Amino acid sequence: MVRLLLAVVGLVALCCLGCEGQPNYRAALSNSLLYFEGQRSGKLPADQRVQWRGDSALSDGHDHGVDLTGGYYDSGDNVKFGLPMAFTVTMLAWGVVEYARPLAAAGELRHALAAVRWGGDYLARAHAAEETLYVQVGDGDSDHSCWQRPEDMDTPRTAYSVDASRPGSDVAAETAAALAAAAVAFRRLDAGYSAMLLGHAQQLFRFAKNHRGLYHDSVPGAAKFYPSSGDEDELIWAAAWLFIATGGEDYKAFITGDGNSGGVQSVFLWDNKFVGAQALVAKLILDGKLPDAGNPAAMKSSLEQFLCNVVQPSRHSPGGMLWTQHWNNLQFATSAAFVAAAHSDHLAAAGATLRCGGGSPELISFARSQADYILGANPGKMSYMVGYGARFPEQVHHRGASVPSIKTSPAKITCKGGFDYYSKGTPNPNVLVGAVVGGPDEDDKYNDSREDFQQTEPSTVTAAPFVGVLARLLS
Repeated sequence: MVRLLLAVVGLVALCCLGCEGQPNYRAALSNSLLYFEGQRSGKLPADQRVQWRGDSALSDGHDHGVDLTGGYYDSGDNVKFGLPMAFTVTMLAWGVVEYARPLAAAGELRHALAAVRWGGDYLARAHAAEETLYVQVGDGDSDHSCWQRPEDMDTPRTAYSVDASRPGSDVAAETAAALAAAAVAFRRLDAGYSAMLLGHAQQLFRFAKNHRGLYHDSVPGAAKFYPSSGDEDELIWAAAWLFIATGGEDYKAFITGDGNSGGVQSVFLWDNKFVGAQALVAKLILDGKLPDAGNPAAMKSSLEQFLCNVVQPSRHSPGGMLWTQHWNNLQFATSAAFVAAAHSDHLAAAGATLRCGGGSPELISFARSQADYILGANPGKMSYMVGYGARFPEQVHHRGASVPSIKTSPAKITCKGGFDYYSKGTPNPNVLVGAVVGGPDEDDKYNDSREDFQQTEPSTVTAAPFVGVLARLLS
């Protein structure tokens, strides 16, 4: 316990070097949900708050006779990739499930639910038949050869699917997890909608179990952008969410069986859900719904070792940021912070402690340290959330934000013409409020250049867990 406590105290001290006042978690939470409106694809609703955006990709799916409008653009480009989008929806929904009360108290629950619904609606439409799931719209290579706002794009909008003959059990199971989590988030507020989502989730889980195979083998174009390392994590992640949603014995049997429990992981991200599944299973054990033995016990033990590891200073930059890799490192910080916050609350409710000592206070301190770092308590004295604080990234690697808005400059900006804006060393004309950029390097250095996509490109998979972290810090 002393080792864990000293590690967390040291981390908080490092993160607060140069702090100027306390972070405004409520403002950051509001911003984080605005970001998802900036990432919307399709026909924008009447209550759209990000006004520099316009309707886009209104014909998605027409090449296959299905409606694939809506959903989210993943990062700074205009492709809709199903695997990270489904993870985004799962994490947004998990945030609502865990933290509906502080979200409501902050006046943000309706916006959080709207973010879940926007993604959930798309994923449900993408499940066009019992064993057919559309997993990508657009082509990454052609999209990346252009620099256009989504309202103008004229790159191919080809839709790609997986089915029984061309399987994608990883993305099918992740989509099942997303829709099951969303069903739980909505079940007390819109029972009919929740039931619809759950029906899709159950079908998709069966499809994933019965037809195994990595989706990028069926959709080779995805391999360059979001390759999958396996499907066992998504399957147990989906089973856990479906067990929470239904209490079904078949899902319980899947969790308690002799499948891969993941072991001790070093990361939690869009391609590796083992830590998330382990956190759900650990809560089910603490709630008495799963046995503290066999596979569930192994998952709980692995989760707690993961948490004991991520709080150690050896895993952090000099300024206290959880460090994993140069490209979009903050995705690892926000996802680990979310799991730490959630498990902290689960431990506190059960009066339990971590296997390495310590418990709820230490985990919350770690989650707070990562949030505070992102919001400006770092050596650079800079917020890595766009639009938050006095100093934040201005040259965000994002097509829509870096090109003049269609509302103020309605003339078409061509595929190649947009690169005139890309290469300008000036602030973006549109502020993508709430976006969390990739973040600084292992020495806490940040290069605010649009061309440095590894540091300046934001992503929905980074922001989605952060919504829940910020909500928890308000409670």
